[in-house]
Amino acid sequence: MYGGMRGMKGLVTETSVLDPNEGIRFRGYSIPECQEKLPKAAGGAEPLPEALFWLLCTGDIPTEAQTKAISKEWADRADVPTHVVTMLNNFPATVHPMAQLSAACNALSTESLFSKAYADGVKKSEYWQYAYEDSMNLIAKLPTVASIIYRNLYRDGKVAPIDPDLDWSANFVKMLGYDNKDFTELMRLYLTIHTDHEGGNVSAHTCHLVGSALSDPYLSFAASMNGLAGPLHGLANQEVLIWLNKVHSEHSSFTDDELKEFVWETLKTGVIPGYGHAVLRKTDPRYMVQREFALKHLPDDPMFHLVSQLYNIVPDVLREHGKAANPWPNVDAHSGVLLQYYGMTEMNYYTVLFGVSRALGVLSSLIWDRALGLPLERPKSMSTEGLKKLVGASK
Repeated sequence: MYGGMRGMKGLVTETSVLDPNEGIRFRGYSIPECQEKLPKAAGGAEPLPEALFWLLCTGDIPTEAQTKAISKEWADRADVPTHVVTMLNNFPATVHPMAQLSAACNALSTESLFSKAYADGVKKSEYWQYAYEDSMNLIAKLPTVASIIYRNLYRDGKVAPIDPDLDWSANFVKMLGYDNKDFTELMRLYLTIHTDHEGGNVSAHTCHLVGSALSDPYLSFAASMNGLAGPLHGLANQEVLIWLNKVHSEHSSFTDDELKEFVWETLKTGVIPGYGHAVLRKTDPRYMVQREFALKHLPDDPMFHLVSQLYNIVPDVLREHGKAANPWPNVDAHSGVLLQYYGMTEMNYYTVLFGVSRALGVLSSLIWDRALGLPLERPKSMSTEGLKKLVGASK
């Protein structure tokens, strides 16, 4: 309890399981298996997030036609109510992108079919149907909401309309204002691999907890995003990029020995951002697929070279240092460099991308929470004095 309950088995999550030595499995499929088996966009090489959502909800790999049907559904449901758009347009630029995302999701609860059905006395056995409809509507609207936030804060405030013939990621990239097929491919990969990471992380657990009170999916997801906004959860790739930029600014290039010395200096006052994980005890498979993407699309980028060089140096230093249970890189060690390469340099926005992706995992889990009829979550708390008595500690 005093260690944050790490490793204590206390939740049921059907959509994914995180194995310390193997990494994440989505409904039993590893990330490389998902890359191989999930449908892709025409001419694309990366899996479509729509396909992963189908897998998370059903346990089955969808067909191409089923995946396209989800893309079409989300395009059809993407309109954001006027009152939410007006609210976003009137936020001052000082409101953090994650605060804007959370506020928008709360405001979208006016559209909740779950809340309306509950007020009308719907049977408990039918809760999941309305949780599903709300989740589909929310996921469909998130790229539009996220694009309004981005364009208002960093561009001209204009957002391109939804194209019903594009997939979810391609529409998102277009609304953000980018026109690069490789960046679209990166976004498909990014939005797939960040969806779910078992139920015990802050954002997943928060959505489950708030949803257990029968708060509608909009309110539950907004709470989840407030957790993701915390620096110990969703800020990691930003902190990695800040550190990498610092390394790069001090030397245009490092020898291995110089870089090793810099790593040791960092360890004297803190940690190496992007290395270590609460559960994993190997290189994060999500890091590896991003590395493969970089090798294919940006092999000569200096920042990618630095990330690669660190991958060959940091684990040995951390093992020698002796305090890290896992000396290997996690997903955040790579993602910021890729986003920066394609021109998205606004680091405060990165967690919003994470949040849009995480919706697929936490909302598919929430649908199943209601389908399984899981109860209100209410663990027992104890005082320190009570715990002393429990274990028979002497005064």
